Amino acid sequence: MTDAKTEILARIRGALHDAPPVPEVERSYRSTSDRPREELVEMLEDRLVDYKAAVHHETPESLPARIAELLGASARYVVPDGLDRSWLPEESGMRRVIVDPNDARAASALGVRELNAVDAVVTSSTVSCAETGTIFLTGRADEGRRAISLVPDHHICVVPLDSVVELIPEALARVEPTAPVTMISGPSATSDIELERVEGVHGPRRLDVVLLG
Repeated sequence: MTDAKTEILARIRGALHDAPPVPEVERSYRSTSDRPREELVEMLEDRLVDYKAAVHHETPESLPARIAELLGASARYVVPDGLDRSWLPEESGMRRVIVDPNDARAASALGVRELNAVDAVVTSSTVSCAETGTIFLTGRADEGRRAISLVPDHHICVVPLDSVVELIPEALARVEPTAPVTMISGPSATSDIELERVEGVHGPRRLDVVLLG
């Protein structure tokens, strides 16, 4: 006796045996951009601000002070274990950093309740698409597990300027095909039946994007 999966697949193949061939799809859209870097950064910032994100311009030297300002004096925040620690402010007062391992099975990995109790998360990013205002996280060591970027209410995301591209095809070319991709376009938001905007339903209520030049 065949199992249910085998039977289902056999029925699908039987139903498709006389299906017409899949037509070739014309891909005449742009896949590369020749816009200057300054224009791409301006476009990305314009989209992110329109999506209710706050955007900041920093250098490696000024980044720790900016992150300290965004965190506030009493923040407990989480970072992935591969994040560049030189980006972070010194611990002082009630401000304390918690390092989360990339492996969810590790004994020190934070659970949902623990992540919900922290004030913020700081991550890097893989690539950002200026045309759509979308930041891509792909679970790299400096971006961490998907949970740490979705559960805390405040996300501080660092976007190196050399990772900004104009088009979606350019962005996808920089993404590992099997990576767990999280796409961010502003703070998490949705609308109810009366079109009232509600933020923080599916992710952070507050998004600060730091463009690092």
